[in-house]
Amino acid sequence: MTAVQAPPRAALTRLAGLRHTSPGRLQLLLAVLLVLTALTGLVTGLTAASAATGTGDLRDRAQPLLAEAETVWSSLADADATAAQAFITGGLEPPKLTDRYNEKLADAAAALTSAARRVPEGSAGAEAIRSITTGLSDYTALVATARALNRQGKPVGASYLSTASQLNRDTLQPQAQALFQQAQREASDGYAGARSSWWLMLLLVLLIVLGVALIATQAHLSRTTHRTFNVPLLTASALTVLLAVVCAGVFAHQRARLDGADRDGSAPAEALAENRNLVLRERADEALTLAARAGRGKLEDDFTTLRQRFSVTGPEFDEVAGLMAKAGTQHDAYLAVHDEIRRLDDNGDYEGAVRKAVSEETAATFDAVTRTLSDALTDRRAAFDDQIRSAGRGLGVLTILGPLLALAIGVCAALGLRARLEEYR
Repeated sequence: MTAVQAPPRAALTRLAGLRHTSPGRLQLLLAVLLVLTALTGLVTGLTAASAATGTGDLRDRAQPLLAEAETVWSSLADADATAAQAFITGGLEPPKLTDRYNEKLADAAAALTSAARRVPEGSAGAEAIRSITTGLSDYTALVATARALNRQGKPVGASYLSTASQLNRDTLQPQAQALFQQAQREASDGYAGARSSWWLMLLLVLLIVLGVALIATQAHLSRTTHRTFNVPLLTASALTVLLAVVCAGVFAHQRARLDGADRDGSAPAEALAENRNLVLRERADEALTLAARAGRGKLEDDFTTLRQRFSVTGPEFDEVAGLMAKAGTQHDAYLAVHDEIRRLDDNGDYEGAVRKAVSEETAATFDAVTRTLSDALTDRRAAFDDQIRSAGRGLGVLTILGPLLALAIGVCAALGLRARLEEYR
């Protein structure tokens, strides 16, 4: 046992003895500086790599997943509204509405396929995608049956449409909303990961400790050798300052752009997506109320709730204030048309209400709202893309440059101290 412990104990004794001689103290200082520079270079590279990976994941996976989830949600809501509008026309559906219905289902299917590649297998998002995909087949079959019966003039077709709409609104859309919310959480986590806060805190501590160690080393040499300047150590200090400035610049730029991407891109895009879905549900409520010939009831109550939730003001809309003001005016115009449709239906003029609901004028009024909201959404997604691309600049270079600067610092420190050590030989 004594033989096993002797070598480590002897090494510790020799290490402790270094403190008592001038060359020994220089050797200890050199060892400390080399360890600090190695750690600083390693952590700089890892911090930059972590930030680059997080930024890339946010750009290439989390944010696109959010857009795809919103496409699924809005396409399902649009398909529901379009199917109801086509139904109340009676007989053979207008080709324009049929094409729009098929287009929205195709958009939802394509977005589901793309989203499935971005979510982990077995996650809540993957389960929502599977459920929507399965339910979509049932939904289209019910709508097809409702259409066939409606063409034959059979009233039971309205029951099939109601069942299809209930499946869409109570099952498919909530699952799409759950996928959207999951994507929101992943985007939020993506921002946190891209910021690499823990790595940055460790890097800051190491840079401060390295700087203090270099200053302390030069102070010790000045005191013991009566030489004010040590050029290699001064160079190491300057390189340390340079490394700190480069890191501060790159990471400050990245964080500013990430904040901009969140503030000017993600946050307004999420709010705009929800606003657009509110409007689409309003249109579906309007058509389904007429299809059911139920007058005022649950669907109209839902319409009232939705119109109260629609908002075009808020800090998240500051960058698209003009478009939101336009959308608000257009939405008011659509609400005026809807109120006229309800007045006709409530006064017993069902045919007049249907003609008003499916008229080109009403369609244009409604489409103007969704088109403006879509324009605002496209604008904010473009803003996100610009900010997130800028956020990634410099991180790849720093992954390599940081360790190289740290290596140069270590070499200069070694040269500065070895020159003094040579004097003792």
